[in-house]
Amino acid sequence: MAIGTQNVKIHPTEVDCLLQIVEGPTGSKYLQLSTFGSDSRESKPKTSQTLQFDEEFAATMIRALQSCFPHVASGHRNKVEQNGSVEGSAS
Repeated sequence: MAIGTQNVKIHPTEVDCLLQIVEGPTGSKYLQLSTFGSDSRESKPKTSQTLQFDEEFAATMIRALQSCFPHVASGHRNKVEQNGSVEGSAS
């Protein structure tokens, strides 16, 4: 992972995102995020992008998230439901 320097803007729509924990062949765990097209998409929902994070990448991502959202580190957390879904949005 590297710091990006692209000229980016906030996306105009939100997408659905599924979070799963998957286990590799050696027993190592990965966090998988799968995103789907926006609700305004003409075709049926299908996976647009899938990302899998290992433990090393997760540690880097945690530091980046805490830097961007310091209030999250202070105890404010999204609700994780029993079925594994997380309240929040992705754009």
